[in-house]
Amino acid sequence: MDAPDSPGSVGYAGAPDTDGMLAEQLLRLTRRLHRIQSRQLEPVDITPAQFRLLRTVASYDAAPRMADLARRLDVVPRAVTTLVDALEASGRVRRAPDPDSRRVVRVEITDEGRATLRSLRSARRAAAEEILAPLTADQREVLGGLLSTLVDGMPERRC
Repeated sequence: MDAPDSPGSVGYAGAPDTDGMLAEQLLRLTRRLHRIQSRQLEPVDITPAQFRLLRTVASYDAAPRMADLARRLDVVPRAVTTLVDALEASGRVRRAPDPDSRRVVRVEITDEGRATLRSLRSARRAAAEEILAPLTADQREVLGGLLSTLVDGMPERRC
């Protein structure tokens, strides 16, 4: 059995920090994906955050409230306001009053927003293909399962 500070033990100061290394690799990969996606979204004049919000608005059956979007995106409500402002200025979404409450504002996707999403589907696939190119189909499937486990196992955050 290993002594508490021997090379084979978990607490050994010289042992590799596997979790830290994994976290760093995930951060590097995220930054790389963000750069690739930004490059592909630039010609359409939309940021990755705006694109994510637009996709989220489109995923609802009925126009969501700003608070619904903040919760779904796991961001503070002010961040949603800024994104909606930009998307509204570009004609991709519009604010609409809630029929049941004058205080509630809903966000609707416009025809321009839907056209933007259609045109960006291939850009999104190309970004994913560029990142995943080194992996075989089996490796992609394993990675998908692992990422799902990580995402599904994350505790809910309160903004």
